[in-house]
Amino acid sequence: MQRTTYSDLAPCSIARTVDVIGEPWSPLILRDVFVGINRFDQIQADLGVSRKVLSERLGRLVDNGVLERQRYHERPPRDEYLLTEKGRELVDLLMVMVAWGDRWADDGAGPPVLYRHHACGEVSHVELRCAHCGETMRANDVDVLEGPGAGR
Repeated sequence: MQRTTYSDLAPCSIARTVDVIGEPWSPLILRDVFVGINRFDQIQADLGVSRKVLSERLGRLVDNGVLERQRYHERPPRDEYLLTEKGRELVDLLMVMVAWGDRWADDGAGPPVLYRHHACGEVSHVELRCAHCGETMRANDVDVLEGPGAGR
């Protein structure tokens, strides 16, 4: 099956991100690797995804520099998957998705996981802040301007 490449449609940072993690299994694979489920059989058992699909998704995430393979057993050859710096930044994006899901897609039981912040030791959630002034930054607080890459 030919995969659609959304970033070819127009210069768009969202489309570029969707090209990397825009199908349903990739964010869940990243979630698993983030929490320490990082071997093929572990990920497959946790997600229930077919081995073929998992192999393809892991390959794409490695090819895109989001995950790296690390050999942990030679015979038979076995690899585990680790987040790269690029992958850790994608987990930041997933944490914003967690906050949205906890607020808008809650089944009434409350959040399935909590996050304790290392710096202060408190259970908290992610909030978007302006990198310049530190104020909360939401969709209603910004104007969208053409950037240097728009003229492609």
